[in-house]
Amino acid sequence: MKTSLINPLKNQLIQLNKIQALTHWLGQQLAAQTAPAVWGEVSIIFLDDVGITQTNREYFGKNRPTDVISFRYDPIPGEDDLLTGDLLINVDRAIAEGTARGNINYELALYIAHGFDHLSGAEDNTPEKHKNMRTTETAWLRIAEEQGLLTGLFKNK
Repeated sequence: MKTSLINPLKNQLIQLNKIQALTHWLGQQLAAQTAPAVWGEVSIIFLDDVGITQTNREYFGKNRPTDVISFRYDPIPGEDDLLTGDLLINVDRAIAEGTARGNINYELALYIAHGFDHLSGAEDNTPEKHKNMRTTETAWLRIAEEQGLLTGLFKNK
């Protein structure tokens, strides 16, 4: 699976090379979880509160920022039989919540993992489903942290 990072934010100091390693690894977890389906590409777009609010309002009717928005696209009939997806990650929210919780790198990684978990088909629209998703995500991040993939996602942090 290919993961592409898109960062239109000029004021956010994220380390795309570090995030690329994390998203590549998370993509492998997604592929294993959704096999035998095959993934083509997942694009990860980094937004701020303003940018993600626009998308949240347009697609979901919610005029407020959120942490992650995910879109999963089924294969187009007659083309390659590959799943694709987009993850919109709110960097402003990761910094604010991560600062409050004591680790902005982990918070950003959690949002990315949460998006990948949604791409697998997981939902968090009930307390039980939310708990199941968080269990998966924290397990992924525990392994990713052991592999050194959760440090340096922000410059100088």
